[in-house]
Amino acid sequence: MDSNTTRTRKEAAANANAEDAALWRWFSDLYDQGFIRWRKTDSGWLVSVNHRHVATTVTFDEGIREAKARTQAIEPGANKNRRKTP
Repeated sequence: MDSNTTRTRKEAAANANAEDAALWRWFSDLYDQGFIRWRKTDSGWLVSVNHRHVATTVTFDEGIREAKARTQAIEPGANKNRRKTP
């Protein structure tokens, strides 16, 4: 394998790791605040954010990724610094 291919693979892996870390920080923040819910059904994983159904997918991972993409497309930055009221 040449050095360009090796460097490209390392860069791709680093980017994927950064994207995964951002996804799971987003998930953890919403989970801690009680803003995200999920449920396994016969039709797949249902994911809701802020009481809004945003994804139905075959796998949990896909559901969380789709939920993040959809909520950020609807309300960019809406979940940042949001705190649950008592």
